[in-house]
Amino acid sequence: MERIEHRVCFGGWQNVYSHRSHAVDGAMRLAVYLPPQADTQKVPVLYWLSGLTCTEQNFITKAGAQRYAAEHGMAIVACDTSPRGGNVADDSTYDLGQGAGFYVDATVAPWSRHYRMYDYVAHELPALIEKNFPVTNRRAISGHSMGGHGALTIALKNPGRYCSVSAFAPIVAPSRVPWGERALSAYLGRDRELWRAYDATELVQTANEKIPLLIDQGDADEFLQTQLRPELLVTAAEAVGHPVRLRMRHGYDHSYYFIASFIGEHIAYHAKELRNAR
Repeated sequence: MERIEHRVCFGGWQNVYSHRSHAVDGAMRLAVYLPPQADTQKVPVLYWLSGLTCTEQNFITKAGAQRYAAEHGMAIVACDTSPRGGNVADDSTYDLGQGAGFYVDATVAPWSRHYRMYDYVAHELPALIEKNFPVTNRRAISGHSMGGHGALTIALKNPGRYCSVSAFAPIVAPSRVPWGERALSAYLGRDRELWRAYDATELVQTANEKIPLLIDQGDADEFLQTQLRPELLVTAAEAVGHPVRLRMRHGYDHSYYFIASFIGEHIAYHAKELRNAR
């Protein structure tokens, strides 16, 4: 791992690294915030997954999360949203290709060579972090929009791996909205049965672990009715008795102003669950 940024922040350190990823067969960038408590002890980790067009920079520069992570003694890891580079398949639109990995393992060429973001986040990244940093194996996961989709599906697909999960304005049913239909058909092919493995509304129906789902959603979000549709997840979860809490936030949109307003509550929620984990 090569450290390319190193800044003191609320008594801890905000670092950015580049490393070679086996999962995506190329270089990846990731941000790691270590709170001041990490100087003397191992700390739990919150993994953050960002949305379409984002890199590791959006969250660390706009969300204001470091203050709360320092208060609660929590590391935060924020990865990029896709593989990058001149040899990596791409598309001219913002919602497919580089910056739009959708946290799936692609099976269709040309995407299948590099676009294995599910494997990267669920397996390679925690192993890398726990090997190289003073952290425990107590993990939480959260994300925004496409990253909210990633956080929910990865938590639901990996029982026992995460102590808690939350999301801001997640794409809960990618099989039934334009963003998801375009990405999943490109990365996985036209067989919609294969899409079910990356759709939170489908996964919640057969989840082996009923990990509570915490979701914040702005009611002024321009994508609420067309791309996000959180009510679909609430209906699916309630049908099988899976705990879900949807908090509609009046006047808030899809931006990082929304995330910054409530990230402190999310970090406090994860800190509590991480402390109570056995």
